[in-house]
Amino acid sequence: MNLKLQQYINGNWVNAISGNTREIINPFNQEIIATVPEGDESDTRAAIAAARKAFDSGEWASVPAIERGTVVRKIADLIERDKQELAHLESLDTGKTLQESLGDMDDIADVFRYYGELADKDGGELVNSPVSNSISKVVHEPVGVCGQITPWNYPLLQASWKLAPALATGNTLIMKPSEITPLTTIKVFELMEEAGFPAGVVNLVLGAGDTVGAELANNTDVDLISFTGGVATGKKIMQAASVNVKKLALELGGKNPNIVFADADFEIAVDQALNGVFFHAGQICSAGTRLIVEESIHDEFVKALVERVKKFKLGSGFDDDTQMGPLISAEHLAKVEKYVEAGMEEGATIAAGGKRPEDPELKKGFFYLPTIFTDCTTDMRIVQEEAFGPIITVEKFRTEEEAVKLANDSIYGLAGGVWTTDSAKAERCVAKMRMGTVWINDFNLYFPHAPWGGFKQSGIGRELGRLGMEEYTETKHIFQNLNPKPINWF
Repeated sequence: MNLKLQQYINGNWVNAISGNTREIINPFNQEIIATVPEGDESDTRAAIAAARKAFDSGEWASVPAIERGTVVRKIADLIERDKQELAHLESLDTGKTLQESLGDMDDIADVFRYYGELADKDGGELVNSPVSNSISKVVHEPVGVCGQITPWNYPLLQASWKLAPALATGNTLIMKPSEITPLTTIKVFELMEEAGFPAGVVNLVLGAGDTVGAELANNTDVDLISFTGGVATGKKIMQAASVNVKKLALELGGKNPNIVFADADFEIAVDQALNGVFFHAGQICSAGTRLIVEESIHDEFVKALVERVKKFKLGSGFDDDTQMGPLISAEHLAKVEKYVEAGMEEGATIAAGGKRPEDPELKKGFFYLPTIFTDCTTDMRIVQEEAFGPIITVEKFRTEEEAVKLANDSIYGLAGGVWTTDSAKAERCVAKMRMGTVWINDFNLYFPHAPWGGFKQSGIGRELGRLGMEEYTETKHIFQNLNPKPINWF
């Protein structure tokens, strides 16, 4: 493996101060694919100090925005150049199919290119002033030192959503990838070194959330935390960030409804319902795991799902025939199994799956069969809680109002979908659905130009789009009196 397998702090590749390491496991067969440093609070404090010094010196923030944009776009070019290597590392690390990883790399390059092009487009805003002979303007400046914590399911994609806007706006940063899937993030830091950043602008610390992540959240020299992950951890970060009232950007997952009306295109809705869940074995924050189907087509729809699911090809992400890879770890597999057990205990019916595969070639991997639950109600844990695995729960509805009520019955509000050929009905539904993204006759589509984030406990703030860039800025009002006069009050 032609990879440095170190941390990147203040422009240098370094091992952990403690000397500790962590083995990275291939979830397909549990083979050790790499050994990386296991950083802790000491490494994190060193990275924060480097980022603080780099920001306070202004070396990167003072670079003209058009030049910052050029460097960020160069990262996109380097990702395209090394696309095959990056995709290979991503599939090794996560178990997803190589085809999925190759698609991810295209999306990641698009994100860097989008923000690189957007870097010089904010020239500020003149505001009408009530004072004669004056100038009033609003400008956006970098927020400062940014702590960025990314999850294991889309390691480099989620990193790009944070790295690109932070760098385009002139910030410095410390990135902490998931400790179990760090390889592509290490590689992209090699590419950023090649692109050329002053020392201390970009820093990479490898390690666990309760050490590295906690230090980022607690340290008063960090001005912003951007976190993608579970809601329980997000709440802890919110509490820790109060030490210096950090800015927060939190994407905390979802339990996403996918409503199918009887007038929808049946075959397309079935196909997209499967695509909405089973890519990457359901380990997607926006997966449409709550399928809400109109009663008149429920039985036929479930039958079609089951027929398709039973034909899925599970296997290595590097096998061209594989449609679904393994779960990420033994711990996560056990979590998914517990949710299936809970679903059965609460009265849901397994229509397909519900167990590990019997294929001996899959025994070493963390595989779980694609699973469909019927007879589901909203009070069930399997419906309300994010299992983050290859599980669909199916609920019935009779009226449009009932469908929307079911869809909104959740602590989450990340994404949802509506399938119908009646555009007026679709518009009525999406207007009432309390989610950050709602698709009509599609699912799990996103692109850099549109904001991403959720309502309710799905998080705070937005990534992607112009709003994703604004997360990394502070707003300043500048007033200049061109003809100052004494007030003579005192």
